[in-house]
Amino acid sequence: MELVHASCVAIAGRAVLIRGPSGSGKSDLALRLIDHGAELVADDFVELRAEKARVLATSPERLAGLIEVRGLGLVRMPCCRQAALALVVDLSPPDEVRRLPDQESERICGVDVPHLALVAHEVSAPAKIRLMLRLLDASQGGDYGLEPL
Repeated sequence: MELVHASCVAIAGRAVLIRGPSGSGKSDLALRLIDHGAELVADDFVELRAEKARVLATSPERLAGLIEVRGLGLVRMPCCRQAALALVVDLSPPDEVRRLPDQESERICGVDVPHLALVAHEVSAPAKIRLMLRLLDASQGGDYGLEPL
């Protein structure tokens, strides 16, 4: 089991792990995704463990169902107890996000998981995450469904 400083939501049962430094917008992006139908898995810390060639994301028991909402404090909400990790999102400054990135993955708990770098506070960030999940579904782990130019 690995404990990571991150937020995590489930979209249609698939976990999206959102990482970044303190104050980078992890919880804010998670809240925007939740506002459009995602479920909270964990906020602040996420437990990851490998099981049958997949990585499961769960919340530490003491944090289950809690999310930090800047300006409101800790808020309790319904949550998904666990979900299989489908995507890792790293929050980065605008000048570090490549316009035309290569398809990337990251090895987590011995499993390769697709990776995406985003700017947390861009209005399109939640839409980009949902689009990436659709592309992954279309390709079933291959080329993300992207057509070469």
